[in-house]
Amino acid sequence: MKITFLGTGTSQGVPVIGCGCAVCSSLDFRDKRLRTSVHLAVDNLSLLIDTGPDFRQQVLRENINQLDGILFTHAHRDHTAGLDDVRAFNFMQRMSMPVYGTAITLQQLKNDFAYIFGPKDYPGLPQVDLHEIDTEPFRFQSITVTPLLVYHFKMPVLGFRMHNFSYITDCNHIPEETLQKLQGTETLVLNALQREQHISHFNLEEAIRMVEIIKPRQAYFTHISHKLGLHAEVQKELPSHIHLAYDGLRLSL
Repeated sequence: MKITFLGTGTSQGVPVIGCGCAVCSSLDFRDKRLRTSVHLAVDNLSLLIDTGPDFRQQVLRENINQLDGILFTHAHRDHTAGLDDVRAFNFMQRMSMPVYGTAITLQQLKNDFAYIFGPKDYPGLPQVDLHEIDTEPFRFQSITVTPLLVYHFKMPVLGFRMHNFSYITDCNHIPEETLQKLQGTETLVLNALQREQHISHFNLEEAIRMVEIIKPRQAYFTHISHKLGLHAEVQKELPSHIHLAYDGLRLSL
């Protein structure tokens, strides 16, 4: 399995132009973060988790020219707003794009992109096939995908596990049942928004504590606000098996 972090940032706490903070003025490319998304290459399949507003820019940057399906964690716009740009893959692959999400997420996609799901009488509209999932494992061609129920304040959000890789973003509570599903995870991706406590995201301290509970071999933090601080400085504070992810980071598992 090959993992590429397309984006590790967030719309939370976005600074105004010219704010002059250390992160915004940093020359370290690891401090330049687009909205959170990840690409998975597994069993000759190409999967994406979430299509944020930066979707088009991200896939062009990483030269992703095949996409077999999209998994959605939840319906917030910073994770869904790029769905329209699947039309390029429709054209290249001559197929509708399989999209997986909960009933609530799929309904919100229908609301936000009503023109996609209305009468197909306009040439070039994105072509999307919706597949409803819940917390039960499901098959995507040769892959077993295990949804991981977590909570974003009171909002249910899905993480996903494939083999020994687990991905969780936008949450501040992982129920016991999901912790059981995470047992044996070797590589964990988890959100760590900022240093201060937040109503709906793990802060840095809470994310580290959760890694200690789940006990993966290695962990990567994503969905990072500029409030967390400079990549180089934060990384020095972390245990050796925990890393800040950054846009363009590639892992081979």
